[in-house]
Amino acid sequence: MRTLKHFILLTLFLVFPSSIIWSAEPDIVFLLIGQSNMAGRAHLIDGDDKSIGTTLLFDDKGDWIQASNPLNRFATDRKVISMQRIGPGAGFAAAMNEALDDTRVGLVVNARGGSSIDQWIKGQPLYDNTMKRIKDVPREKFAGVIWHQGESNAEDPKYIEKAQLLVTHLRTDLENKDLVFIAGEVFGNKNV
Repeated sequence: MRTLKHFILLTLFLVFPSSIIWSAEPDIVFLLIGQSNMAGRAHLIDGDDKSIGTTLLFDDKGDWIQASNPLNRFATDRKVISMQRIGPGAGFAAAMNEALDDTRVGLVVNARGGSSIDQWIKGQPLYDNTMKRIKDVPREKFAGVIWHQGESNAEDPKYIEKAQLLVTHLRTDLENKDLVFIAGEVFGNKNV
């Protein structure tokens, strides 16, 4: 009986490696939010759906699983699953695995294509749903936020002011006044 149980577990791991829940928790966590570019719209090619090193991904049940693309598949406000592909989170995860060999990195990816920065301000559904999603992740584990919005209202003359407000809210709600905030840019824009 024990041999059969081990055989079944091994078979499940080989057939569904990215859906196996890891017993380990991440040492550090990065929150990846923004618009379609963060959600990932680039087409997946052979191998892109494989596990990304030792990186963990926060799923929609509140569990940490082995990270694989599409990373945004568990987002609370995402568009249809067929639109979730590969984005900057995959390269970031691979680079972090290489740079932090002894550190298990966790990603919470919660992006929404077509969203404006106004929808990510505290009190708006995208921000509030993200905070609800991560309510059980220990605040001290958050090492940073990666923001990649895209083109929706990026030319707003008050964009920087709104981005600063977003950073302030994230640092307050994640209880880290020095939380790293990395912002991606799609194209040259004097306001961003």
